[in-house]
Amino acid sequence: MKKNKSKAQATGLLYAQSGGVTAAINSSAKGALEAAVAADRGRVLAGSNGILGVLEEELVDVRACGSRQLAQLRNLPGGAFGSCRYKLPDPHQDPRPYQRIADVFRAHQIGSFLYNGGNDSQDTTSKIAAFCKSAGVPVACVGIPKTIDNDLVRTDCCPGFGSAAKYIATSVAECALDVASMARTSTKLFVIEVMGRDAGWLTAAAGLAGEADSPIMLLLPEVPFAATKFVRAIRQRVSQHGYCIVACSEGVRNARGELLASRGGADAFAHVQLGGAGSVVAQLAKEKLGLKYHLAIADYMQRAARHLASRTDLDQAEALGKAAAQWALAGHGGVMASVRRLADSPYRWKVEAVPLASVANRVRQVPKTFISADGFSITAAARRYMQPLISGEDWPPFRAGLPVHRLPRRRLVARRLGAWKRK
Repeated sequence: MKKNKSKAQATGLLYAQSGGVTAAINSSAKGALEAAVAADRGRVLAGSNGILGVLEEELVDVRACGSRQLAQLRNLPGGAFGSCRYKLPDPHQDPRPYQRIADVFRAHQIGSFLYNGGNDSQDTTSKIAAFCKSAGVPVACVGIPKTIDNDLVRTDCCPGFGSAAKYIATSVAECALDVASMARTSTKLFVIEVMGRDAGWLTAAAGLAGEADSPIMLLLPEVPFAATKFVRAIRQRVSQHGYCIVACSEGVRNARGELLASRGGADAFAHVQLGGAGSVVAQLAKEKLGLKYHLAIADYMQRAARHLASRTDLDQAEALGKAAAQWALAGHGGVMASVRRLADSPYRWKVEAVPLASVANRVRQVPKTFISADGFSITAAARRYMQPLISGEDWPPFRAGLPVHRLPRRRLVARRLGAWKRK
């Protein structure tokens, strides 16, 4: 880690959230912002709606939230300060957004910038860090990982994954009992479509709901989909157990690398909007085997389910946010906070820093050693890896039978620059 030095270095800290939110992202916000307030080094701000809030100078005064509201962030799903999907251009082709960000940093005496997000967000943080270094802007930029996809490299796991995995595994286990109850005279196939564009970590977590020889089947992006093999495997499970449960990644592809389904359109990062793979495989099973099926799409529910969050996940998210703030305030930038596993059982871990440039634009897929020989199940090694990540309960407060969700005050500080004009 390199330390940025300046004779008149600004000491304020700016935090922002990015990408698809999770049940744990606000725990990272809690860790980062509480550490920044406790350090009492300068202004503590949060970008409203991610990097867009920085560009548009819509910055939340974190101290106005108060210590109680910051503490309650751990219980809150969604993104407390708003998120976004916004791709920064190549700084060599269009430096305007970076110059604007630097101007906002200067105007608000920001010396530390924390960006909390997944793959694309780490790329954004890396670009801003590189620009600040080349332009002589003394701001320490640190990435805080987040993604239910669990596909960031250089970290044992990603905050958000453990809680989403716990939700998926629990839902599959409960639905399996429901289907088993009705299978003799009714539904014999239940398909649940799970998020996962290029990596099947979250779908693999469904395998925790059953033993090695169970009616649960997994369809992962890492394993090319073969229709004949798939139909044969369902027939075998229905014959043995009376029913079959299929957890299908939205990013499942055939042997040619083509998606089984998509909704068309793309986001700012040119990612095609996924959806429909579960329906494709369910219809295939109906056509070939005549099975009645039910289909569920977990969608936002799997990443918003704070009521069933993993304590391990929340603890790690908060610790990573705290460490990121402390490093940035000490002038150590160009890194991402990371989890390093020390032992499986009992699970032990620690926080460490890894270079941002080694994380951005890379994807960690489920390793072959975690996937069974037939491609439809997980191995004992995968169970050892995932089990501690879903462990522990951390119930939010309830009132009148429902979780209590308290959003923090989002009082904006006064603008000091002119309006940002996008091209």
